[in-house]
Amino acid sequence: MAEAADLTQFREETRAWLEANCPPEMRQPVKSEEDVCWGGRNFKFQSDAQKRWLEVMAQRGWTTPDWPREVGGGGLTPAESKILKEEMRRIGARNPLNSFGISMLGPALLKYGTEEQKQRFLPPIVRGEIRWCQGYSEPGAGSDLAGLQTRAEDMGDHYLVNGQKVWTSYADQADWIFCLVRTSTESKHGGISFLLFDMESEGVSTKPILLISGYSPFCETFMDNVKVPKDQVVGEVNKGWDVAKYLLGHEREMISGMGLGGGTALLGKTLGEIDDPALRAEVAAFDVDALAFAAMSERFIDQLKAGEAHPAMPSMMKYAGTELNKKRHELIMAGGGSDTLEWESERTRKGKPAREWLRTKANSIEGGTSEVQLGIIAKHILRLPGA
Repeated sequence: MAEAADLTQFREETRAWLEANCPPEMRQPVKSEEDVCWGGRNFKFQSDAQKRWLEVMAQRGWTTPDWPREVGGGGLTPAESKILKEEMRRIGARNPLNSFGISMLGPALLKYGTEEQKQRFLPPIVRGEIRWCQGYSEPGAGSDLAGLQTRAEDMGDHYLVNGQKVWTSYADQADWIFCLVRTSTESKHGGISFLLFDMESEGVSTKPILLISGYSPFCETFMDNVKVPKDQVVGEVNKGWDVAKYLLGHEREMISGMGLGGGTALLGKTLGEIDDPALRAEVAAFDVDALAFAAMSERFIDQLKAGEAHPAMPSMMKYAGTELNKKRHELIMAGGGSDTLEWESERTRKGKPAREWLRTKANSIEGGTSEVQLGIIAKHILRLPGA
């Protein structure tokens, strides 16, 4: 009873704080990629309200509500974090900060980082001062990630990194990279280390990759004799594969969120009246699946944060979420008819439906293909070697 009363009081206080501090502009839906706050050294805020919203949430630690207070987080319990999320959703509050530092690197640093690394990197992530990118895939190492060839040579007081990464999301806008490198060739999985380094380091360059959607969120990233101090290795040298796998679980949790459709209304309401009965039935069936996925996702997050999630669940949720998101955009295209094929005008916001539909084709590739996820699920469920 006492715990329930505490949570009731927390909800009332959270509701009052949000009403007082969330600017009206930040309660409006995001209209474009430019409305999303990624933070970082070079980020340009779209408005004073966007900047103010990030600052007040970061000051309270609520950009990372369940991280420890010692590193700048909110220190909330899982139940309190859920209440904060519900109250933000109630007023339509935007996420104050999108960050690979929060969704991917932070959890890995909390588990594998030294105390010095936690104090150096986590508070700036909470405040949105560093934008991170992920250096995992290479031209010859995507689905077989452990086959990576980017080398880090031990030079005594530092490593010298040479190699190439590909599909590095937003590398051209990132401040730092978390990167997998080969520090030994004696073992495929045992010769990998996990490094952090500044993208402004001498020898780092990026080249955007233009997609069929017209956007360039991905890059090629090149490292040519890049010096990296040894205190920027996370975890043990040659045991970075353990860090990489742990981070991938959180990346797949993040990607599975695509299945939630950004918390938007049911697709049937969004599309409005549909004349075609077959399409109407298909949309209704989709909405049932979407509601079921949302309920399962909430349970999965609770179990993950409590350390009780089955090891196959991140891959299950990633697979289900990305397939659901692809289906959502296929139905939006079908419901909109030929109008959704228009590509340039302001009427369609420069072809937003078609460009978003094309973008979803990458959902079942990024973060590990659907085939890789099904293999991981099978290994864990059947308890096969390599699980």
